[in-house]
Amino acid sequence: MSHEILSVLEYMEKEKGIAREAMIQAIASAIASAAQKSINTTNEIRVEINPKSGALKAWNQLEVVDSVGDNQREIHIDKARQIDSEATVGGLIETEVDPAFLGRIAAQAARQAILQRIRQFEKDRIFDDFKDTVGDIVTGTVRRRERGDLMIDLGKAEAILPARERITGEDYAPGESIRCLLLKIEQSNRGPEIILSRSNINFVRRLFDVEVTEISDGTVKIEAMAREAGYRTKIAVSSTDPKVDPVGACVGSRGTRVKTIVRELGGEKIDIIRYDSDPIRLLEEALKPAVPKDIELNEDEHRIHFNVIEDDLSIAIGRKGLNAKLTSRLLGWKLDIGKKEVEAVGFSQKVAKAVEGINLIPGIEPEIAERLVAIGLVSADAFEGVSSSDLLDAGFSEEEAGDILGKVQNYLENNA
Repeated sequence: MSHEILSVLEYMEKEKGIAREAMIQAIASAIASAAQKSINTTNEIRVEINPKSGALKAWNQLEVVDSVGDNQREIHIDKARQIDSEATVGGLIETEVDPAFLGRIAAQAARQAILQRIRQFEKDRIFDDFKDTVGDIVTGTVRRRERGDLMIDLGKAEAILPARERITGEDYAPGESIRCLLLKIEQSNRGPEIILSRSNINFVRRLFDVEVTEISDGTVKIEAMAREAGYRTKIAVSSTDPKVDPVGACVGSRGTRVKTIVRELGGEKIDIIRYDSDPIRLLEEALKPAVPKDIELNEDEHRIHFNVIEDDLSIAIGRKGLNAKLTSRLLGWKLDIGKKEVEAVGFSQKVAKAVEGINLIPGIEPEIAERLVAIGLVSADAFEGVSSSDLLDAGFSEEEAGDILGKVQNYLENNA
C-alpha cells in the first residue's frame, strides 16, 4: 500500500501539479472513512501517511470501560492503562490499527475514494486555471462530438462548444484547431464545465482587440456593436486621438486587419462605421449605401421613423430583415421604415418643363418654343454663340430666326 501511495503522490505532484500535502490529507481522510465503514465503528479513526516513504499508520479511538461489550468500540481499563497510565473509565484512548488488517479491509474502498478525490482536485484546479480567462479567446483542438456539441481539448482541460454557441454553417472535424471565446465556467454535479462560444458578440469584440493595436491600447474605442452570427456584424468606433481614423485603423492597410477577422468568422460580413452620438447621423452611417429621408425621432417611445426610396428599401431592410434589425440594435432605437414614392418623369414631361423655361422669354410662342427645345435650346443662356444661320439650318425661316434672336437678346439685356 505504501508503495502505491508514494507512486500516486509523485505522479500527482509532477504531472498534475497537485501539492503533496493536499493529496496526503485527502488520501488519509479517504482511508479513514473507508476503514471506519469496514470495521463498522462510530469511533474516530486517524490515519497518517509519511510524505517521504508513503508509509501508512492508523489509530482507532476506543472508549475506556470496565467491562468490554464491543471490541471494535471499547477497551478494558487494564489494557488502556498499559497504553496510558492515566487512562480512566469513560475516557477515550487511541490504539494503533494493524496495517495488514487495515489494508485487507480498506484497500479497495480507499482506492476508489482516492480516485474520487483526485478527480475533484483536478476539477478544482481547472476552475482556478481558467477563471481568469473568462472573456478571452482560447485555442484548442476538436476531440469529438457529443449530441451535437463539440468537445474541445484546451491542453489542461476539456471544454464544450455547444451547438447553440456555434456559427451557423460551420463544421469542424476531430483534430482540427479552433479558436473560441471562453464564455463561462459552469458548476455542475460533475464539476466545473468550461463553456466556449463562437456566436457570442464578444467573440468578435475580442478578435478586434487582438488584431487592432489601436483598440487594445485604448486609442480606438468600440462604442456599439450588433451581430447576427454567420450573417453580419455592425460595429461603431470612435477615436480618442483626432489624428487616428478609427474606421481605417480597424480596416487596416488594404483591409488586412478586417479580412483576418472575416476569415476567422467564416466569411461573416463586417460593417465598420464611425460612431456619432447623434442617432440621426449614426443612422445615416449605419444604413449606407441606402439613404434615409424624412427622419423623425420619437423620444418618448425611443423610436425613429424614416423613409427610403424604393431602390434603397431592400438594402435598408436586408435579407430577412436582418440589416434593419442590426441597425436597430446598434443605435438602441426601434426603427420604422417607410417607402418614399418618387414621381417618374417621362420624356414628354421633361420636354414640357423645358418649354416652360423657354416661355419665360417674352414673345416666344409655344409652338416656336417646342421647336427650339427639340434642338437643345432650352433656355436663354443656351443661345450663347448661336447665329441666325444656325437657326436656318434647323429649319427656321429668316424672319423667324431674326425675331427669335432679337427677343432673346432683349431678355438677356433686361435681366443682366
